[in-house]
Amino acid sequence: MKSKDKAANYKPAENREKDLKLALYRIQKGRAHTGETKVTIAAVAREADVSTALIHNYYPGIAEAIREAQGRSSRAMRDVKHQDLITERKKSAAYRQELTELRAKVANLASVNEVLLDEIRVLKAKLNSRNVIDFDSSKPQQ
Repeated sequence: MKSKDKAANYKPAENREKDLKLALYRIQKGRAHTGETKVTIAAVAREADVSTALIHNYYPGIAEAIREAQGRSSRAMRDVKHQDLITERKKSAAYRQELTELRAKVANLASVNEVLLDEIRVLKAKLNSRNVIDFDSSKPQQ
């Protein structure tokens, strides 16, 4: 008897695909025979009276349509992630450029700092020399 049930349940692929599309449509429109309200692969499988494995294995286009209806299309998710990757790469390139510029500025400032330190040493040496006279600003100049 089980062989008769299997034979009675068998449908050509085109008919099965139509049934799956109709099941998806009924759920989306709120007219599901099974009372399903949320679009999922399991809900569509129950509405079409098939297994979820059948949808995954033999009707990947239907599975993708279900994911799109859920807003979780693998293509859309891939595209979003790809755009995020491109954005992050641009940010990374900008940060690398900024880092290079900042390193150049630090090197320039270090050079200026060394020159200033050298000038301070020279001025201190001149100040400590006996030939330099310290002017007292409180005394009137003549």
